[in-house]
Amino acid sequence: MQPAALTQTDMAMDYLRRILLAPVYDVAKETELTYLARLSSEKNNEIYLKREDQQPVHSFKLRGAYNKLAGLSQTSHAKGVVAASAGNHAQGVALSAKKLGIRATIVMPVTTPEIKAQSVRQLGAEVRLIGMSFNEANQAAIELAKQEERVFIPPFDDKDVIAGQGTVGKEILQQAPKVDVVFVPVGGGGLLAGVAVYIKQLKPGTKIIGVEAEDSACLTAALEAGHPVSLQSVGLFADGVAVKRIGDESFSVIREYCDQVITVSNDEICGAIKEIFEHTRVIAEPAGALSLAGAMRYTQTSTESEKIVAVLSGANMNFHTLRYISERCELAEKKEAVLSVTIPEEKGSFKKFCQIIGGRVITEFNYRYNDSEQANIFVGIKLTEGQDELQTLISNLSEHYHVDDFTENELAKLHVRYMVGGQSRLPCHERVFQFEFPESPGALEAFLETLGEEWNITMFHYRNHGSALGQVFAGFDVPDAEQLNFFRHLKTLNYSFQEETNNKAFVQFLS
Repeated sequence: MQPAALTQTDMAMDYLRRILLAPVYDVAKETELTYLARLSSEKNNEIYLKREDQQPVHSFKLRGAYNKLAGLSQTSHAKGVVAASAGNHAQGVALSAKKLGIRATIVMPVTTPEIKAQSVRQLGAEVRLIGMSFNEANQAAIELAKQEERVFIPPFDDKDVIAGQGTVGKEILQQAPKVDVVFVPVGGGGLLAGVAVYIKQLKPGTKIIGVEAEDSACLTAALEAGHPVSLQSVGLFADGVAVKRIGDESFSVIREYCDQVITVSNDEICGAIKEIFEHTRVIAEPAGALSLAGAMRYTQTSTESEKIVAVLSGANMNFHTLRYISERCELAEKKEAVLSVTIPEEKGSFKKFCQIIGGRVITEFNYRYNDSEQANIFVGIKLTEGQDELQTLISNLSEHYHVDDFTENELAKLHVRYMVGGQSRLPCHERVFQFEFPESPGALEAFLETLGEEWNITMFHYRNHGSALGQVFAGFDVPDAEQLNFFRHLKTLNYSFQEETNNKAFVQFLS
């Protein structure tokens, strides 16, 4: 006879028991709740950070990993465990296994930065580099566990893992019993499920809001479909939440106990990283700052003054990503305008332009002589009052010049502002594209083998942002008769791409 399925009440009580009995404090610590005074004043709310960056591995993942390992049988202890991860889960499993005396093998993609692999080795785990992506590494880890009869430790879709992460919610209620809203980052959903099911049992009036990166919104997709679905692709800037499919168990809990889901852009995440640094001097990883980005979005439209807690889920930042974050956070806060302005090609024009912008700081000025009558400049201007000031600035400039606002133009912000050479005078059938490149050995070679030997590359721009995925802007000379063949080769390349031939930023400065 099959056991009866758990009712919602039974499920909630089971999780409550698991969370209360979770032995995570054998290795994890109760982290602080930090008040963000200046941001609270600006947003007219009480805003706090739940500081999971303070864990021994600088991430909440330690809680779920240890709870899972601590519950294994002695037989499983003796055989060891296997996990797949490119970061925080790997370190959580490695430290937990070391604490419990369990042999651990972590499968990581070959694209994993050496600093992350080395940190796992230093915690005593064996590292095997397999596959070009997390999905490939994860599949290899599952197969390895089966072959060697070892226990596979999932990163999120497991009751014991979810319960371990739920201890974050327990601490939030202990530290802020009158909390009104809790923001939780979402990748596979384990943290959100654990926090939501615990808090809703004890304080059902508290709003639980999940926050996703807009290019990795697997929970939003699942809620729309009514069940977990796989995204075709995910962005990797916030790599800690770059999950294509929400966990099945996670989703069943989240659907019952999460009040709302917010998606935020990479620029908003960068702005949140800056806010966290200015308040705490801690550099949060993009996934770690996700919940504060959601809280900042929420307070833009909320009319109430509420007590808000945002979970800072981790601070394992790839150092080279800081350059990208620094460049983008000004745009996220609407503190920089990026404009194309056509001014007369005559002496004194630049001086007059500076007078019209009214003493504002120029952050960037790009110009190349190209026409005897008009000059087209690409200019960045610092703003202090956000969107309203931007509109005033554009209005003032438009009384004298033709102005195009590129502040929200991704091509302009990612590529055009850094390119040199100006417009091409050579006749060709140029088509230009943005590509997403995997940051892996041989990726550029594969690109060139597929396209570079067939068609002349007219333009190429790439900058390493410290992410697992690079952004490339490239142009090709493609005669009309070869269009169909060219796009067949693009499909063979299997990189995400978008044509930008008609993008204003390209047309004005590079075409």
